[in-house]
Amino acid sequence: MIKPHRIRNLLALALPAALMMAAAMAEPTPPETVASTPEAFRNLRAVPFTEVQIKDTFWAPRRELNRKVTIPVNFENLEKSGNLENLRLAGRRATNGFQGPVFMDSDIYKALEAAAYSLAEVRDPVLEKRLDDIIAILAAAQLPDGYLNSYYTVKEPGRRWTNLRDNHELYCAGHMFEAAVAHYQATGKRSFLDVATKFADHIDATFGPGKRMGYPGHPEIELALVKLWRVTGERRYFELARFFIENRGRKYFAAEHHTPLDQFDGGYWQDDMPIFDHKTIKGHAVRATYLLSGVVDVMGETADSRLTKMVHRVWRNTAYKNMYLTGGIGPSSSNEGFTSDYDLPNLTAYQETCASVALAQWNHRLALLYGDARYADVFERSLYNGVLDGVSLDGKKFFYVNPLASGGGHHRSEWFGCACCPPNVARTLASLGGYACAVSDQALYVNLYIQGSVNTKVGGRKVALNVTTDYPWDGRVLLEPAPETPARFELRLRVPGWCEGATVAVGGKQVVSPLLERGYLVLAREWKKGDKVTLDLPMPARRIAAHPEVKADHGLFAIQRGPLVYCLESADNSEPLAAMYLPLDAGLKAEKAPGLLGGVTVVKATALALPAPVWKNRLYQPAPTPRPVKVTAIPYYAWDNRQAGEMQVWLPVAPPAPRAGGLAAMAQASASVKNVTAAAINDGIEPKGSRDHPGYLCHFWPRKGSEEWIQYSWNAPRTVGGSQVYWFDDTGSGECRPPEWWRVEYLDGKDWKPVKAAGPYPVELDKWCAVKFENVNTTALRLVLKLPGKFSVGIHEWKVDEGEEE
Repeated sequence: MIKPHRIRNLLALALPAALMMAAAMAEPTPPETVASTPEAFRNLRAVPFTEVQIKDTFWAPRRELNRKVTIPVNFENLEKSGNLENLRLAGRRATNGFQGPVFMDSDIYKALEAAAYSLAEVRDPVLEKRLDDIIAILAAAQLPDGYLNSYYTVKEPGRRWTNLRDNHELYCAGHMFEAAVAHYQATGKRSFLDVATKFADHIDATFGPGKRMGYPGHPEIELALVKLWRVTGERRYFELARFFIENRGRKYFAAEHHTPLDQFDGGYWQDDMPIFDHKTIKGHAVRATYLLSGVVDVMGETADSRLTKMVHRVWRNTAYKNMYLTGGIGPSSSNEGFTSDYDLPNLTAYQETCASVALAQWNHRLALLYGDARYADVFERSLYNGVLDGVSLDGKKFFYVNPLASGGGHHRSEWFGCACCPPNVARTLASLGGYACAVSDQALYVNLYIQGSVNTKVGGRKVALNVTTDYPWDGRVLLEPAPETPARFELRLRVPGWCEGATVAVGGKQVVSPLLERGYLVLAREWKKGDKVTLDLPMPARRIAAHPEVKADHGLFAIQRGPLVYCLESADNSEPLAAMYLPLDAGLKAEKAPGLLGGVTVVKATALALPAPVWKNRLYQPAPTPRPVKVTAIPYYAWDNRQAGEMQVWLPVAPPAPRAGGLAAMAQASASVKNVTAAAINDGIEPKGSRDHPGYLCHFWPRKGSEEWIQYSWNAPRTVGGSQVYWFDDTGSGECRPPEWWRVEYLDGKDWKPVKAAGPYPVELDKWCAVKFENVNTTALRLVLKLPGKFSVGIHEWKVDEGEEE
C-alpha cells in the first residue's frame, strides 16, 4: 500500500514530465522591433572593475575594511552556520545532516563573489587559498551530470527540480554563475568557471524549448546566465535566460503546486500575467528587481519593444510611486515587498538591504542600455544610502531591514538565519569600481565621482582618466583625461538629479551653455595628456518634500546634501526626537566633523522643542511654549553605530499634535535584550487580533524559555494604577506564543518591586489582558514575562493606566 505522503512525492516527480509535454514546447515568440521604444539604445559598456583604481578617503577605507574584516566575517559565519559543511556533506554523498534553509548555498556564492572582486584589488594569498579550497569543495559536491545543490543532494536526493517556486535551485545556480565569472575575471583561473559551466550545461539540457517548462520562483539566474554567456561566448546560456524570461507569467507555479487557476495569485512571484503585460512593480521586492535586471540584459540583445515598454512602465511606477528617499524599496514585512502605490511608511519600513542592492543593479543596467543619467541617479541614491547602511562602520554587523525611523530598538545583527544581505553588501562594495564609468565607441561616461583612476579604451584607443575629489562631502571634481595619443571623443559627465547650477570648465575656462543630453554634460573635443576639466556640483543641505499621496510624510520634510540623505539620532541630540520640530525658516548649515563616525559632514540647525505636557486631572490646558534647541543631523548610512537611541529621517515642520496613548505614549520604551524593538509597544498601532502582523513589532525571538522584561521610563514620577497588554501569536508561521506568566514591577528608588495586583494576570489571545493594582508613584514600570520553553513571545501594545484618586 502506498502511503499518502508517497503519493504526493510521486505526483511531484511526475509533474515536470506533464508540463514538459504541454507548455514547454513553445518557441520564443518573435520580438517587435525597438523602433517604438521611448528612447534609442546606447548600449554602453561598463569599464570593468579590473580597470578602475579607487584611492579616495570615502570608499577606499570602506573597501579595505570590506576585504580585511567583512569578507572574513562572512566566511566565518558561513562556517558556523553550516553552509560550508552542507557542501562537504554533498561531496561525501551523505544523505543526512543538512543544516539551515534550502538556499544556504547562495550565501556562499555571494561571499565568494565578494572575495573574487577583492582579489582584483589586492592579490591576497591567504584569501586566494581560501577561495581555492572552497572551490575544491564545490567541485567535489558536483554530481557527474553537472548538478550541484547541497540541499537536494543531502536532504532530498532524487527530488531535484520538483519545486521551482519555493526551493531556490535556479536562484542558487545564478549566484554561483555570478561568482564564477567574477573569479575568472579577477584571477584568470578557470577552476570555478568550469564547475559553473558544467552546471549551466546541465540546466540547459533540462529546461528550454522542447525540454521542460519552468522558471525560478526567485529570479536571479537570468542575469547570471547573460554574464556567463558574455564571458564564455556560449550563446546557449543567453537563450536559456531568454527562455526563462519570455515564458514567465504562464502561471507555471499553479500547475506545479496543483492550484486551480481561479485560486492562484502569482503576483508575489511575478507569475500572475505574461512578463510583457506588467504595469507596476509587485510582489517580493528582491525577486522583482533581479527579474527586471535580467529582462534589461535580454531586451538589450533582442530589442524586443514589448519588454522595453514594460520595463519603462514598471520603472516609472517604481521610481515615482514606490521608492524610498533612501533608495530602497519594499515597505511590507509580510511579503518582503510591495503593497500599494505611495505606501511608504517610515517606522515600519522593511526596505530590505538586498532590495536596495537589486534596485541598484537594475538601474545600472538601464543606465548602460540608454546612457541616461536618471537611472544612474537611482543607482547612486541606493548606493550611498540604502546599500551602505547595510553594514556597520566596523564591518562586523549588518542590517536586513532598514526603517526610516526607530524608537531605539532596531539594530544591526552579527548574522541572520536567512543571511542573504551581508554577502550582498560585501560583493557590492568589492565590485564598486565596475559601476563608476562606461564607454561607447565615441564617448567616456562618468557615472560615479570617486577619486582614483580609470584605464580603458574609447573607439579602440587607450584612454586614462584621473579623478580628484572629496565627493560626497564636496561637489568639486577635477578630471584629467589622458589618451595615449591625442584623440577626439566625448567626455560625458553626469549631472546628478539632486544638483542645481552645475558648471564645468576646461583648462580653467568655464564652458558657456554646455550641451546637456540625457542628464550628461557633453564635452566633445580632441583630448590630450595634460588637459584638465573642473566640474562643480553645488551641494547645499536642502529640505526634501514627499509627494502628497505619501500619507506617512504629511507635514514632514527630510534633509539631503549631495547624494546623502540625513537623519537625526538621539546620540547627537539632547531632546526626545518626537518633541522637536524644524520650522521651514530654520537655516541648515553643513559642517565637517572629522572625528565623528569615521569622518562625516553633519548638518546643523536650530529646532524648536516642546515640553512634555502633564494631563493628569486636566482636560484642557494652554499650548506649551517651544524653546530653541540645537540639532545635528548625520548621514543615514551612519546611524546605529553608537549607543542605542531614536532615529528619524522625516522631520515635522510644525508643533506635533499631542499624542494619544496616555502614560505609555509619554514613556521611553526599553527591553532586556538590545535588539528587541521595544518602541513598537507604545506606537499606538492597535492590532485587529493577536495574529495580525503589522511589521513593526516587539518580540524576543529567537530567545526561548528565558525570563525577559520590557520597560517604560518617564522623565518625572507618574502615578500608575493598572496595565493592559495585547499578546502576539503567529502559530502556523512562526515561533511566538503568549507567555507562561507575566507580572508588573515598579521602580522604588533603586529597587524593582512587584505591584500589588487586584487579581490574576490573564494570558489570552485576541483581547486586551488587563490588571488593576494599587497605585504606585514611580519613574519606571516593567512588564516581566516568562517565555515558553520551546517558543518566544511577541507583544503588540502595552498600555498603562493612570492611578485613580481615592
